[in-house]
Amino acid sequence: MTRAGLGVEFADAALESSVRAGLEAIELALRRAVAADDDFVAGAARYLVDAGGKRFRPLVSVLSAHFGDPSRAEIVPAAVVVELTHLATLYHDDVMDEAAVRRGATSANARWDNTVAILTGDFLFSRASNLLADLGPHAVRLQARTFERLVTGQIRETVGPRDGVGAIEHYLSVLVDKTGSLIATAAEFGAYFARADPAVVDSLRRFGEQIGVAFQISDDILDIASDSTESGKTPGTDLREGIATLPVLYALRSDEAAGERLRTLVARPLVDDAEHAEALGLLRASPALAASRATLQRYADAARTMLVDLPDVPARDALATLTELVIARTG
Repeated sequence: MTRAGLGVEFADAALESSVRAGLEAIELALRRAVAADDDFVAGAARYLVDAGGKRFRPLVSVLSAHFGDPSRAEIVPAAVVVELTHLATLYHDDVMDEAAVRRGATSANARWDNTVAILTGDFLFSRASNLLADLGPHAVRLQARTFERLVTGQIRETVGPRDGVGAIEHYLSVLVDKTGSLIATAAEFGAYFARADPAVVDSLRRFGEQIGVAFQISDDILDIASDSTESGKTPGTDLREGIATLPVLYALRSDEAAGERLRTLVARPLVDDAEHAEALGLLRASPALAASRATLQRYADAARTMLVDLPDVPARDALATLTELVIARTG
């Protein structure tokens, strides 16, 4: 077995070769898409591309395309549209979160300012739209609906849960829109433009949504459990910024007397280094982290269920391995 992309194992040499070629073509097209005549605009647009990233969405697109004809020309630009959209949302998210770090480097808003970061995100959205114009009305409509879900999810996250809706239920439903919807579109684009059977396209879309939520939950867990920068951020970054990710929400919901100190700490941003370290240690040992892992497993199991009725081709095994990897990366 060999590895490519996020570390997915390929038992099939032909699939590995095809996936690597597809990802390389997407990377080249992505860099062309962010090029600009103005040096400053080009540098700002290229900033997060150069910072790297897992390219999870392009990998999902390429693997999904292997349920049809992966050589079709529309697959690469469609995957680039999804990745450009993802990158654009990162510029905007960092402004809203007042983040200082992204992918292990200074965030765009911290390097320049909020205005530059917002406008750079808008620039990437415009480049995605330009590519969409050549992909036809189905792609334009799907992207519009996906963007609507992304924005709706962000608004719902900002406003908070409605009366009678629990914080954890609300958070998970937000993840479906903010993260799951775009990964679902990555899968749908790959399969649709490869001319896979419509039932296969639908199953892959549903797989993408579930694995997308699982992927974000795994990032939440990594922010607490990892001693490395595997998540692309310094561990405990969300905790320091007062962002209530899933482990924090489970901790806040707990009514155990032993967790009172932890609940007091995570109810606010932790700018003090000693308090931050204390909260991180308490969270790592708490039932909240175990509850988050159980929720991750539930979404990963749901994703695997979507693979059952797919054709028995090497790409199905690779997607199953990808699902296992999303879980294993938090170990």
